Amino acid sequence: MEKANEIVDLKRFVPGLKWALVGWPSLLKYYSQTDNVNWLKEYKARHNAGLETQRIVASFSKRFFSEHVPCDGFSDIETLGCPGHFFEDELMSILNMEGRKCLTWKYYAKKILYFLRQQNILKNLKAYLERPGDQLSFLEGAVLIDQYCNPLSDICLTSVQAQVDDITDKVRKALRTKNPRHPSLTPKAGEVLIVPDVEFQRQVLDAVNCVLYEQLKYKGNEMDYYNSLNSYIHQASMTGIPISLSVLYLTIARQLGVRLEPVNFPSHFLLRWCQGKEGSTDIFDYMYIDAFGKGKQLTVKECEYLIGHHVTEEFYGVVTSKEVLQRMVGNLLNLGKRYYRHLFINLVVFLSLLKVLDILQHVQVLDPSQHGAVGYLVQHTLEHIERRKEEVGPEVKHRSDEKHKDICFSIGLVMKHKRYGYNCVIYGWDPTCMMGQEWIRNMNVHSLPHGPHQPFYNVLVEDGSCRYAAQENLEYNLEPNEIPHPDIGRYFSEFTGTHYLANAELEIRYPEDLELTCATIQKIYSTVKE
Repeated sequence: MEKANEIVDLKRFVPGLKWALVGWPSLLKYYSQTDNVNWLKEYKARHNAGLETQRIVASFSKRFFSEHVPCDGFSDIETLGCPGHFFEDELMSILNMEGRKCLTWKYYAKKILYFLRQQNILKNLKAYLERPGDQLSFLEGAVLIDQYCNPLSDICLTSVQAQVDDITDKVRKALRTKNPRHPSLTPKAGEVLIVPDVEFQRQVLDAVNCVLYEQLKYKGNEMDYYNSLNSYIHQASMTGIPISLSVLYLTIARQLGVRLEPVNFPSHFLLRWCQGKEGSTDIFDYMYIDAFGKGKQLTVKECEYLIGHHVTEEFYGVVTSKEVLQRMVGNLLNLGKRYYRHLFINLVVFLSLLKVLDILQHVQVLDPSQHGAVGYLVQHTLEHIERRKEEVGPEVKHRSDEKHKDICFSIGLVMKHKRYGYNCVIYGWDPTCMMGQEWIRNMNVHSLPHGPHQPFYNVLVEDGSCRYAAQENLEYNLEPNEIPHPDIGRYFSEFTGTHYLANAELEIRYPEDLELTCATIQKIYSTVKE
């Protein structure tokens, strides 16, 4: 009777218990049906957590508009007075708001959620590494790395293991057609399956190769080897690099009773399969499996042919789960250095920022495939320049100033590049080109009719890059669509269907642009309709 009265009282505050059943269904996993929960207290706690979350998210744009959020920017989040799952649930509510609105809130909510989830995953990773070596699963370690690098994706060990189990079942089916009495087909419950006979093991590996590479079309990604996606284990239809494919191959083989071992071979991760006495230290007692090369079995000499030079015996030795993880992390860090941190930090240390811009744009000219990576670095460099300007306060650009009389376009307009055809949105402008002479020369700006002596615009491009475009190369986009750029919310609060609205911080920089943007939109689209 008391419980019934509690529910009746709660309905006065939360009609129909929608809080638990409809309003925040993602929170139900934190409650058991057998728990005696004070729902009114929980509702109030969730409501207060929502208000606190909104306050923090709203403060981020003002605090960090001029720079990417530093690590210490999350200090107030780490000392929250509300349950973490309430805070995360409110962040998800913000991210699920109507698609074209609250872009700045979504931008920072995503950054905060990314940070929170990485912190939780890091705790799990530390706990994993503290376990004894014989209790460490190669697959679990790979999933933890995957989760840490993709904290907003729905990646869990259970689902990845289910995918591996599904592949393993297909291998058993293929194996059954060749040898219906194979010992891998009748594992005993609760026992670790071990197939001691080398010929039976060979049959397993042949079946693995058939299913993985012929039926399912798994392959090494030779065309885009350095794409970070190749390092992640969760992809259902996978292209990978040697180490990620090796972890998958090893896991399947072990589930079928073949104990393959990882080999930290230089430049090309391998697996080894014992052909002699178990535990042999003679490297010639093993065949070496190249999971990247469709499971090809190699001799010691063929391994050397694979990388093109001789290596000592130590490189053929087995490595632990922790060392495999170490190499996976090292690969990802090297990818980060390859495109962003290493280049940027070294350039800034030794050169002036304007010189850095010249070099980056030169790289972009030489290798157009790196537009996204170089654009990222260009943006960071421009932001460093802006921060130095902000030591005496942010520059405010008034269109009414005489020096800005030639500016034709305004913040928030969705444009098209006449020469390259890309769609973009303007988030900044200069009355003339502000880049150095080397960049101007490399980009062949002098060949333009107005050269560098014309307005130039900072634009966010649909391919995720940031560009610096001459006014004469831009034209209105008569069929404007949203620009899928990761930093769109940093500068804009909403996409109206025809243009973007600057957020409060960008509007401070360009206080007179909104009026021109609205007038331009009314003019060009009324003309299109006619």
